[in-house]
Amino acid sequence: MGEQMTGGCQCGRVRYTAQVEGDDAYLCHCRMCQRATGGVAAAYKQVVRDTVTWTREPDRFASSPIARRGFCAACGTPLTFEYVDSPADGRPAKIDLMLGSFDEPSRFRPTSHFGWESHHAAWLDSAGLPRLRSDEYQPLVAK
Repeated sequence: MGEQMTGGCQCGRVRYTAQVEGDDAYLCHCRMCQRATGGVAAAYKQVVRDTVTWTREPDRFASSPIARRGFCAACGTPLTFEYVDSPADGRPAKIDLMLGSFDEPSRFRPTSHFGWESHHAAWLDSAGLPRLRSDEYQPLVAK
């Protein structure tokens, strides 16, 4: 079976443990995910819903008639995406956990894109942009 991994929101109010299989993850570029995260794409790891345990259930928002999104109402961290209905073919229901909410997100690698019709190409190929580490930014270091 997979590996137990932990994660949660920025303030620590909502925490989870999830059974994770593999290191594959994906980027969703759909307008709903862009609006839900405030970013140009959302990075997710999909897991079986019943393998996730919460120290405190996230708050949930019905973002459409078919889906809901989990988040922390205290700090605003987006945590999940899930369909409301279970699969009709008998497979276990899945939940997508926001990659950045994992305590160790570096394990994962992007393997696919979804919602490509809304992608922002200029934001995907950023390899040539200048890079600055947080600890090199003097106004931040001074604080």
